[in-house]
Amino acid sequence: MLLLNFSHPLTPDQLAEVARLAGQPSARVVDIPSQLDLQQPLAPQVVALADAAGLTPQQWQIEPLLINLPSLNYSAAALLAELHGRMGYFPPVLRLRPVKDAWATSRPCCACGRSRTHCRRASSRRRSSTYKPSATRLAAGGQRGARQN
Repeated sequence: MLLLNFSHPLTPDQLAEVARLAGQPSARVVDIPSQLDLQQPLAPQVVALADAAGLTPQQWQIEPLLINLPSLNYSAAALLAELHGRMGYFPPVLRLRPVKDAWATSRPCCACGRSRTHCRRASSRRRSSTYKPSATRLAAGGQRGARQN
């Protein structure tokens, strides 16, 4: 399986979880930077993102792929449309979900210097930035898109 990563780099733990959910080891991960110039037309930039994967037309259609979409919503939507055109179907997509009560840093939340958990301001905007993979996977019999949580 080839994982095309158009988002932030995945950790070894995340890659292990992806392999477990997909039921096969990922043979290769291709990290593709997805920074777009918002002042330029979107379509040519999205085509360039797909081209950066370096796949032949035959590989797009027969290689087992898993896609980690860019975080920017409209670039993700446009990239899905581009990939559908190249592949002939919507590819399986990796979904990263937050891990409950996880924090990316241990910095204090405000000027008081105390932990984030005490502060009302922090709890009203609390978001986890540690993510666990959840993926669609290739199901037995070659069917695509069976959902696995």
